[in-house]
Amino acid sequence: MTNELFHAAVWEKTWREDGHTAVEKMKRAGIDPARSFDQKAKAFNKEVFSEEGRRRAKRIINWLDDQGVAFNGKSILDIGAASGGFTVPFADRGAAVTAVESSLPLVELMKENVSGLTSGTVEIVSKPFEDIDIEAMGWEQAFDLVFVSMCPVLRDWESVEKVLGCAREFCYMSMSVGPSEHSLFDEVWPLITDRPRKSGHWEMGYLQHLLLLKGYAYQSLITREMKTTVVSRAAAFDEVASRLKLFGLPADERIRSIVSEHLERNYPEDQVTIQQGGRFGKVLVRLQSQNMYSRDDQAGKAE
Repeated sequence: MTNELFHAAVWEKTWREDGHTAVEKMKRAGIDPARSFDQKAKAFNKEVFSEEGRRRAKRIINWLDDQGVAFNGKSILDIGAASGGFTVPFADRGAAVTAVESSLPLVELMKENVSGLTSGTVEIVSKPFEDIDIEAMGWEQAFDLVFVSMCPVLRDWESVEKVLGCAREFCYMSMSVGPSEHSLFDEVWPLITDRPRKSGHWEMGYLQHLLLLKGYAYQSLITREMKTTVVSRAAAFDEVASRLKLFGLPADERIRSIVSEHLERNYPEDQVTIQQGGRFGKVLVRLQSQNMYSRDDQAGKAE
């Protein structure tokens, strides 16, 4: 009997045809992944550059640093750069960053955020990565680090290969793992329907398994991250309505009434505290030095 667990082609086909990935859910809900942050760009930017948001970015950059990833004088391709939450600290550390972002509102915010940089450089490419010909751009193995954080560009193995093709030394990719957690959505769901929620996104499983089968050297990390936000009832309603669309439940008159009544009854002071997050996976692929990294080894080279 042939064990399909070890056939890369089987995994590639299954991922490509999986109708429950994050991107496929967005498409069914009528959401263009390349424009999904247009309406919430300002709120997202405020969160990313808040004290908590900067700490999150610093933790990830420190993890990369712990694995031997250097920034000063290095070239970095930041795919799905948003308003510059990682582009800015990369440049602050002396990197030459090429930031790819398809949302024009986020691009305008990123331009503001990088305008005061005193080190590093930033070049902004304002188009979807999917539409970029990396050969024509001269991007094949052109970047010391390719960085893709929580970006829907990773939709199948073909897209992963395109991302990897731009990297010379390291490639970092992250995405959500399993069901997302949202305290308000959990409150509202049983009021709207008695059907169970389908499990969340498992694309990280495809990614890790294919990297394994195709012979890549990589490190991976799965963590659970949560954050607390306080929003108005109107903003909370919009959040719930947006999430319901992803589950094929548009906010019709009945649903709008149920959600509105729940918010008014349980949050009379117009402040809704939401706990949200879930598990997130991070993968760092080593394309040059593929042995286990040791700071002692690096120190020895510097002497």
